[in-house]
Amino acid sequence: MEFFFPTRIITGRGCVAENADRLSVLGDRCIIVTGGGSAKKCGALSDVANALESRSVAYTVYDKVTQNPLYTTCADGARKARECGAQFVIGIGGGSPLDAAKAVAFLAANPEAGEAEMYSQKLGSRAPNKALPVVAVGTTAGTGSEVTQIAVITDSRGRKRSFRSENSFPVLALGDPGYTEFMPKSVTLSTAADALCHCIESFFNKTATEFSKSFALRGAKLITEVFRSFDAENVTALQRDRLYLGSLFGGVAISITATCIPHALSYFLTENHGVPHGTACAVWIPEFIEHNRKFAPGLYNEFFGALGIDGKDFISLFEKTAPRACATVTEGELSELFARWKNNSCLSRAVGDIDENYLDGFVKKVVAQKGMLCDGEKNEV
Repeated sequence: MEFFFPTRIITGRGCVAENADRLSVLGDRCIIVTGGGSAKKCGALSDVANALESRSVAYTVYDKVTQNPLYTTCADGARKARECGAQFVIGIGGGSPLDAAKAVAFLAANPEAGEAEMYSQKLGSRAPNKALPVVAVGTTAGTGSEVTQIAVITDSRGRKRSFRSENSFPVLALGDPGYTEFMPKSVTLSTAADALCHCIESFFNKTATEFSKSFALRGAKLITEVFRSFDAENVTALQRDRLYLGSLFGGVAISITATCIPHALSYFLTENHGVPHGTACAVWIPEFIEHNRKFAPGLYNEFFGALGIDGKDFISLFEKTAPRACATVTEGELSELFARWKNNSCLSRAVGDIDENYLDGFVKKVVAQKGMLCDGEKNEV
């Protein structure tokens, strides 16, 4: 086994203000990468600004990040970072701003690099310069981007693509679950589903280790316990704390293994139909669990035994709690996607035999069960 994890994780309400000194040691000037509203609404942006000002650290706010961040936005943010002389990057938000912060940090340190060079990063050996240090301040309980070296960016063709580099691990993750209290019901459900998907996909993974399985199980147990008593209209502070911790455990797990079938199949639902990321991943989980019951019964029994719930009961609980994807797709669209999925690294990490015929049956079975398959020639949301 091999386990490398360079991120210092500090959680707890008020943790940003309490750790201002950890920001100032990174430099005297930074850029804050965030979206247009949520970081302000939940108070995270003002907390970070106050912490920086208390230590005389100058900062520039770049708040142009949207959901499913574009490469062009990241390149623009990197240009702003160079202009202001940023020595480090602070990402505030859910997965989109945090992923964008990682891309900004890489592109700012490597001004000659372009889109292809960014996506080619594997272990950081191809870039002439290390990425700027990144601090991640999470405001959602789902993506786990605070604790991974992975960033998913939408490329110039409109496709979601990931890059991963050891240099892209945040040096510091500050997780205040109180920020998640401002999430609407739909976001709470979708991000929680995403976090649980991370745990499941990491556990049932050819690259899983005892380390990753331990993190995945702990994260899944925390989130499942919340799902069992979940009331999205009135989520308690304790439940939000548990969801946030679960998302961090899931993030550490996929930092070791990366994701698997559900994530690989989810991207087109977000790109073509506007389905939120966690919701798009959740579509495939019930069938993915059935897949592992067939091909990895030992892992299946180990996972659900540790969770203290029968696999079929878990599927029922997941389908009851996770949000439904509102999209319809045609067989023509699916046929075009199979070329994209061919030799996909996420699919290759799944246990069992996944050939083209099996994948075809897997995908069509799920979209039919979910009522997403239509006979028309146009896709509708």
